[in-house]
Amino acid sequence: MQPAIGNLLEQSARRFGTKAALVTSERTLTFTELDRLSTRLAAGLADAGVRPGDRVTLWLENGWRWVVAYFGILRAGAVVNPANSLLTVDEVEYMVADCGARVAFVRPGKSLNPRSTALTCIGDPPLGQAGGTRFDNLLERGASGLHRWTAPRVNPTDTCSIFYTSGTTGFPKGAILRHESVLMNCAMTSLMHGLHAEDTVVTALPCAHVYGNVVLNSAILAGITLVLLPRLDEKAILEAVERYRATVLQGVPSMYLALLNVADLERFDLGSLRLCTVGGQGMAISKMQEIEQRLRCPLVELWGMTELSGLGTTHPYNGPSKLGSIGIPLPFSEIRIADPDATERDVAPFEVGELLVRGPHVMDGYYNKPAETAAAIDSRGWLRTGDLVRRDERGYLYLVDRIKDVILSGGYTIYPAEVERVIAHFDPVSAALAVPVDDELRGQIVKVTIVLRPGHSCTSEDVLAHCREHLAAFKIPRVVEFADRLPTGHTGKVMRRQPPALQTFTTPRQRSR
Repeated sequence: MQPAIGNLLEQSARRFGTKAALVTSERTLTFTELDRLSTRLAAGLADAGVRPGDRVTLWLENGWRWVVAYFGILRAGAVVNPANSLLTVDEVEYMVADCGARVAFVRPGKSLNPRSTALTCIGDPPLGQAGGTRFDNLLERGASGLHRWTAPRVNPTDTCSIFYTSGTTGFPKGAILRHESVLMNCAMTSLMHGLHAEDTVVTALPCAHVYGNVVLNSAILAGITLVLLPRLDEKAILEAVERYRATVLQGVPSMYLALLNVADLERFDLGSLRLCTVGGQGMAISKMQEIEQRLRCPLVELWGMTELSGLGTTHPYNGPSKLGSIGIPLPFSEIRIADPDATERDVAPFEVGELLVRGPHVMDGYYNKPAETAAAIDSRGWLRTGDLVRRDERGYLYLVDRIKDVILSGGYTIYPAEVERVIAHFDPVSAALAVPVDDELRGQIVKVTIVLRPGHSCTSEDVLAHCREHLAAFKIPRVVEFADRLPTGHTGKVMRRQPPALQTFTTPRQRSR
């Protein structure tokens, strides 16, 4: 059997057969059924002219069709380009044109018309869209031509997927991931979290995001039943954990904070949970402790990025877990903590530096962007993550902030994540977002936007009094605002960067305390 993601489902179907592999709101599929549908879709794509190495964009919502299409594309030897369902038409058209996709699976009611490529659209195409066909018709086409189709050979070093980065600055870049890098990440993630065939995982993470993709592939690899929700809905998540007796819950900080705000949380039977994982952003330790107490389950923090095919660090399920730490590196990977201005030099223990990673899960580079690739990966294979971390005496890593998010105020360096963690420890606060605003005197000052917990209240002076007790004077926010919610991206991750008009004040000192 070829060691490729496209064959992963076939192997699991032989091992787990009629066991439920995927549970969605529309239907439940066993491993055998999921494998059969994906094989039909692969044959249908081949019959439609898709050849090994062709790029196929996958722009569907979480659901059984997404999973069938994903494995079908890879079984056909093609390269999958996942696109989050919340992206706009313009954003998806950019990806399609940039990677040269020949086929795109399109959300119902949407149409694509990229100028730089001839495109066949699959899904529920609007009337009159050229080259459009329906998803179910493609499955039927594959079923009728299955006897003529032979699965192509795929090598472990072949490109598996092109995941585009979030594109918070400039245009997004397509990270090229090999079959072996994705397989390695899933295998090591499963090992670190002790995943096994008796587990049932609940998640609302987008399959089109690298975190959700690792959750999906790890579940297939380990023979797990995956309960896949279409979106972050706290009541639906709790109901799914209770109904399916889930043992693992996977998500981002905003999901867990939303769970804490469910008024009748204690009425749900969550006793089946053995592990909750959280990644994507840091959380206040006090909030993590509250999650563990109220969900009655250990919360394991992890860290990863698209360029690493998923996870980069986490905690072993059977070892010590340090709240506030992103854990230790995955097996078979190497790390360095380097001076951001001179990455050939490592910083001393406990000092803050940039995290560099090297190993089999590192991307091949950015698609058609050699200059950006050279800037990200040096000649020795070290990937610059752009994340600032420190390491303790036992090798556990602590995420400090992103290099590009650092605030420079009056000659001082301020880490927004530190400000956010301190404020989030304040009991009335549910979440906080710290960003820079321009200041004539200091260059930049800190502005913080705060979301309060339901039923709680406080003033900006209350927040500042808490900050004075726990932060150095130069780190204290000069602007405090309150909001009903924080801006989030496609995965539920809080987005720091807002339009300049929302971050810039002409006379910010007048708003200072």
